[in-house]
Amino acid sequence: MSSSTTSPAVGAVRTALGVSGALSLIIGLLILLWPGRTAEVAVGIISIYVIIAGIVNIGIGLFWRSGWARLGYIVLGVLFIVAGIFSFFNLPATTAWFGVFIGTLVGILWIIEGVVSLTTVNHNSKARAWTIFFAIISILAGIVLLVSPLIAGLTLFILIGVSLVIIGVFQIVRAIQFGKAA
Repeated sequence: MSSSTTSPAVGAVRTALGVSGALSLIIGLLILLWPGRTAEVAVGIISIYVIIAGIVNIGIGLFWRSGWARLGYIVLGVLFIVAGIFSFFNLPATTAWFGVFIGTLVGILWIIEGVVSLTTVNHNSKARAWTIFFAIISILAGIVLLVSPLIAGLTLFILIGVSLVIIGVFQIVRAIQFGKAA
């Protein structure tokens, strides 16, 4: 065996690639097999984070010297905790709302991207037709997302799942192949 396949650096890279690939594959499969539950778990994790952020803000407020900053941190902390608790105990509704929010946000961004692309069309450019085509597709896709943001959000979530499965498989293959002699 050559020294390049047994060095600690190669082993570390292989491990990192393998772990990254396995996590991507597992998360991607979870999204594809149980999209609703996986989304709820993700929103639950965010809810727990928001509660912890609220506790931290209250802690900062309690130890802050200034009156307004102290009050601001404490109020912000309470709002975070209330939002986190409400979200955590209403996961299906919060998850649906989050899906609509993401679908709407991406729709708006795609429309803006299409409009911006149209403003960059150069009449002498070889890419003029492609730029116009991209802009029209981007605007139409954005409109579709705005018309049905929840379905669009779910579709984007499924596409993320497919992407993670593919990336995970490639990362695992890279981990197995990394550092081997040609």
